Amino acid sequence: MNFRQLHQGPVLLKIANVWDAGSAVLVQALGVPALATTSAGLAWALGYPDGNHLPVDEHAAALRRIARVARVPLSADSEAGYSDDPAVVADNVLKFAEAGAVGINLEDGAGAPALLCRKIEAIKAAAARAGVDIFINARCDVWLKNLAPGRAVEEVLLRARDYAAAGADGLFAPGVTAVADIEALVGGQPLPLNVMARPVLPGLDELQRLGVRRISAGSALAEAAWGRAQRAATSFLEHGAGAELFDGAAPYPQINGALASAQG
Repeated sequence: MNFRQLHQGPVLLKIANVWDAGSAVLVQALGVPALATTSAGLAWALGYPDGNHLPVDEHAAALRRIARVARVPLSADSEAGYSDDPAVVADNVLKFAEAGAVGINLEDGAGAPALLCRKIEAIKAAAARAGVDIFINARCDVWLKNLAPGRAVEEVLLRARDYAAAGADGLFAPGVTAVADIEALVGGQPLPLNVMARPVLPGLDELQRLGVRRISAGSALAEAAWGRAQRAATSFLEHGAGAELFDGAAPYPQINGALASAQG
């Protein structure tokens, strides 16, 4: 099943976002049908902050390394496309496609929704000329950035319809958690809905019942790995080879074996 088909159900697509080739091997070994990057985790792994600071060529090179070990479709979180110029964004996305990505996330952030529409249109036109199919998951940041207090659902629906008309293939609404709001987003616009993991988000069975087509971990796995490593390093520096350094760690043979298996 290709990446586009995975958004059509009947099974909820679960995306445990990765940030490098090693994390991709780890997640892929768990039997996932697709991989997708976290922009934050990928930027951090390369020594940059999240937020459109990552050089495009470094991003593409990182995707190429992930694609080398990927055995399932790979989608790239391209933030806001690293430019306000739709033509430049389209060129950037084609670089990601050449590196192995079959889909992208593209966010509106605090910018004008019309700008994201122009970016989507430019990407679709460039992809058609290049003969490639790119699944565009339009990320709507209304909840994340509290852009429409008291009327978030209405604002997201307005944007979603415009994004769909521009050629978007999916709607990502990170931050939505209420059942009534999720129901409204599923039923009020034509795109398959992607939500992001939050402590108060409904469970997987409930999300599938509501008609959600995709759930993403976002940067949560990268944050968890960072936190675990930070605690272990702190313990080592304070106590040497204490329990914190080893408790919960994956055995060396398991990690090395998984990477060895991915080389074929």
